[in-house]
Amino acid sequence: MREMEYQRLLETAVEQSFSAAIITTANLDLPGPTITYVNPAMTSMSGYSREELLGATPRLLQGPKTDREILHRLRVALEAGEYFEANTVNYRKDGTPYQVEWNISPVRNEAGVITHFVSVQHDITRAFEDQKQIRMLSSALEMSSDSIVMTDAAGDIEYVNRTFERYTGYDRDIVIGQNPRLLKSGQHSAQFYRNMWDTLTRGETFHDIFIDQDRDGQCLYIEQTITPVKDEHGHIVRYVSLGKDITRRMQHEQELKRIASTDMLTGLANRLNFDLRLETEVEQTRRYGRPLSLIMLDIDQFKSINDSHGHDVGDQVLVRLARVLLENIRMTDLCARWGGEEFIVIAPETALPKAVLLAEKLRRAIAGKDFPVVGQVTASFGVVEVGPDELATRLLKRADQVLYQAKTKGRNRVMVS
Repeated sequence: MREMEYQRLLETAVEQSFSAAIITTANLDLPGPTITYVNPAMTSMSGYSREELLGATPRLLQGPKTDREILHRLRVALEAGEYFEANTVNYRKDGTPYQVEWNISPVRNEAGVITHFVSVQHDITRAFEDQKQIRMLSSALEMSSDSIVMTDAAGDIEYVNRTFERYTGYDRDIVIGQNPRLLKSGQHSAQFYRNMWDTLTRGETFHDIFIDQDRDGQCLYIEQTITPVKDEHGHIVRYVSLGKDITRRMQHEQELKRIASTDMLTGLANRLNFDLRLETEVEQTRRYGRPLSLIMLDIDQFKSINDSHGHDVGDQVLVRLARVLLENIRMTDLCARWGGEEFIVIAPETALPKAVLLAEKLRRAIAGKDFPVVGQVTASFGVVEVGPDELATRLLKRADQVLYQAKTKGRNRVMVS
C-alpha cells in the first residue's frame, strides 16, 4: 500500500472514531501548545466547532474544577517525553463540566525530537457518576443498621456488611465464598428451608424469622427478607438478604410467655398452661384414638406443715416436691401446679396401667425424700384415663374424685378410676 493511501486510511479512521482526538504542537512554553487537529468526536464532546478549536490552546477546555495537581503531573510527563494518562474535569463551550479521561502520547520526528502531542479523550461522566453512586450505595450498605448479605445464584456469599459482622461475630474474610448454612442453629425443620427455596426459585421474596447461631454458638433471631435478583433474561443471578436482629425482642417475648405460663413459686406450668395443653391432648386423643392419662396428687397434711412451721417452710416443701416430680416424669409429660398443695401430671400416649406405674414411682420418690425442716412428706394420688369423647372438664372432675378417695382411705396411696 502506498504511503499516501495509508495516510488517508488513518485519517479516515481517526475522523470516524468515537474517541475524541486532539493533536497539538509540542511547545510547552507560554502560551503553550496550540491545537492543530481535532476530529468530529472532539467537537461533539466539547461543543466547540473545529474552527474554534484550531489554533487555540487546550486550556480553552479547562476551568475551576480542573485538577491542578493533574495539570502539574501532565506537564512533568510531557517535558520528559512520556506517555500520560489521567482523569479530570473539562468544560464544554456552554460552561458545563464533564469528566474526561486523557491518554496523551508524544510524537517524534526522524531525529527523535518531539514535534506534537496526540491526545485521545473519552467522556467518562456517566461512568464517573455511576462509580460515585456505587460508592454512595456501598457506604450506605456498610452503615446500614440491617445485616446485608449478597450471595450468588448457588447461595455462596459474595458480600456482607459491617452489621452482619457485628451480629454474627464472623469477619467478612471468613464468610466470603461460604454458604450461609454456617449460621444454621438446627432449630428449623427441613420443610422450612424447602418453603424458602420454593419461594425464591419462583422469583418471589421470602420473609420470615430465622433462628441462626453466631460464631460463639449463641442463638440469633433475625427477621430476614431474601430477594432474588434477575438478569435481563429473567434468570436469577444472586440473592440479597436484609436482616434485623430481633433477639432481645424475642427473648423478652419468650420470657413474658414463660411468666404467663409458669407458676412463679415452683417453676412448674401454671393452671392456664395446663388447661391449654390438656385441651390439645384431649383433642389429639379424640382424633387419633391415642391413650391419655392424668395423675392428680395432693400433699398429705400440708395444712399442719404451714401451721407448725410457717408458710416459708411450706413454700420450701412445695418447691422441693416440684423438683422431685420433674426429676421423675418423662420428657413428654407435663407437670403443673394445680393450686395450693395440689399438682397434676398430663401423661400423653399413656394408658391407665402405665400411668399407675408412673404415679407409684412418683409416690415412692416423694416419700423417700428428706424435706427441709419437716423431714418426710407424703402425697396421695388419683389416676384416670380419658374415655371416648370425654371432655377435659369431666376428666378433671373424675381425677379429683379419685384423689379424694385416696385421701379418705389413709393417704400416701394411689387410687384409680
